[in-house]
Amino acid sequence: MLALDFINVGNGDSILVREMDAGRTRFAMLVDCGHDNLVRDDHPPLEDERSSRIYAGDFLRRQGVERLDLLLITHFHRDHIGGLGRVLDQVEVDELAAAYIPPAGAPPLCPDSRTELAKAARNVLRCVDFYAQALETHPGKIGRFRELSGQRMETWQLTPELKMDILYGEPALYPRQKALYDGAFRGQCDSYDLVHWGKSMNVSSLRQRLYYHGKEIVLGGDAYAHMWETDTATPCDILKVPHHASLSSTTRKLLALLRPRTAVVSVAAGRPDERPHPYIISLLREYAEELYFTDAVSIPGLVEPVYHESVHLEIE
Repeated sequence: MLALDFINVGNGDSILVREMDAGRTRFAMLVDCGHDNLVRDDHPPLEDERSSRIYAGDFLRRQGVERLDLLLITHFHRDHIGGLGRVLDQVEVDELAAAYIPPAGAPPLCPDSRTELAKAARNVLRCVDFYAQALETHPGKIGRFRELSGQRMETWQLTPELKMDILYGEPALYPRQKALYDGAFRGQCDSYDLVHWGKSMNVSSLRQRLYYHGKEIVLGGDAYAHMWETDTATPCDILKVPHHASLSSTTRKLLALLRPRTAVVSVAAGRPDERPHPYIISLLREYAEELYFTDAVSIPGLVEPVYHESVHLEIE
C-alpha cells in the first residue's frame, strides 16, 4: 500500500509518501518541509480553536516516523524549506536531494542586517539561510546529499514497486541559482540579481510524478501552469495542485491534459492573497471527482471547512 499524507502545515507544502507492508513502513519520503511558522507574520492570526495545523516535524513524530529514505526539496521558498530544522529534530535522513546544496560550513547570511539590499533581496537570502543553517545545526542527521542538475527529467526506482520522475523548469535557471547562492555564502550579494532571482524561484520548482500499482500521482510543487502545458502533463489519478491554487497555478488546458480524479490543495485557510483562488477552485471541481484542502479553507458557496492534520490518501 502507498500512503500519502498532504500535511496541514498551514502555509506551504509538506508531503509524506510511505510504502507500507502489513502496517510497517518499507520506504518513506518527505517532499518539502513547510514553513518555519504555522502563521505567517503577514497573514491574519490563527484564532480558530478547531485548527489542526501542525509542523511537519511534529507530524512525523506523531506518525512514528524516525527515518526518511529520501527528503526532496522542490525549491527554496520559506514555506517549503522553513520547517527543515524541525524535521531534522525528529528524523534521520538517508539522502537529501535538491537542485542546490549549500557549501559545508556555510556561514549565516544574516539577511536582516543587510540594510543596503532591497527587501526582496533580503527575503531571498532569508530563505536560503533557513535551509543552510538547518543543515549546519543538525550535523550527522543526513547520510548523503544529491545536488540535482536540472538539465533533464530523471527517473528514480525508489522501491521495486514505486517509481518517480523528477521534472525541472527551464535548465538555465539552475546554474544561475547555484552561482547566486554560492556567491552569497562568499559575501558577494548583488541586490538587483537577488531581486530578479526571487521572481524566478517558483519557475525553478521541481515537479514529481509517482507511479505505483498502475496509479500516477503528480506533485506540482509551485510550478506555474504555463511552464508545463506540454506533453509532460499526461493524465494522472492524484494531483497536488501547484502553488496553493493561485490564479497562475493551473488552467483549463493543463487540467484537460492531467484529468486528475483527485486533487489536493496545500494552502492555509484565511490567506489574504486569493490562494486558493475561487476561479481555480471552480475549475478544479469541473475536472476532479474529489477535491481536498490541507487546511480548513472556507469559501462561501464553494468550500466548507474540514479540520484535519493531513489529507490522507491510500493506494492499494
